[in-house]
Amino acid sequence: MQDVERFRRRDLPHWDMPGATYFVTACLAGSIPAQGLLDIQTYQAEQQKTQRPAEISTEAWKTRTWKLTFARIDQWLDHSSAVRYLQDQRLARTVLSTLLHFAGERYDVIGFAIMPSHFHWVFRPLESWVTSLTGPRSPRERIMQSIKSYSARQCNDLLNREGAFWQEESYDHWVRDMDELERVIHYVENNPVNAGLVESPERWEFSSASLRNQQRLEFGMPLHGSRPPGLPR
Repeated sequence: MQDVERFRRRDLPHWDMPGATYFVTACLAGSIPAQGLLDIQTYQAEQQKTQRPAEISTEAWKTRTWKLTFARIDQWLDHSSAVRYLQDQRLARTVLSTLLHFAGERYDVIGFAIMPSHFHWVFRPLESWVTSLTGPRSPRERIMQSIKSYSARQCNDLLNREGAFWQEESYDHWVRDMDELERVIHYVENNPVNAGLVESPERWEFSSASLRNQQRLEFGMPLHGSRPPGLPR
């Protein structure tokens, strides 16, 4: 059972919190061009040099800095991505069915949007599943590894290609409270609109706004769906 806060850093920082809801973005390998990577690195360096105002807590400052950097990343992904495999509806549907595979069993799916070069996902590991876990990997790590490894194999088969499909690390953020959760869901579901793909969130087929409309669920309620065959448990 995950009962303590954990922090990990590889190239990206990762927080794991007991009972947390996570906002995760997974990008296709090579989706951010070299120019974009340089721009993001430069922006991060500038942010690190900016002094924290005295009236803002260290935690709030970290969150604000993360959000500003993430917004810059998302701009590159939406408007200048170098790889856009998920504009192929077969692949987008594969990722969608994978996200929903263990919904209600391992995690609650709160929101998502599958974009041409990445996906945003808001989910909460279920305590009934978390308590059965052993080993060092956190619930978030286990869930993301399962999602990315399975969908990568299926999508590569559809494309008749080999090699990395997803960027190795994902961008993740744990949601602090209900107000932030509402803002995150709105951000995720409006991503297709802001990227110029549709005029309203529910018109994007590969999003929680569309699925919620189909299932007649209230905003923020957990979503569910059918399972694709063969996904390992």
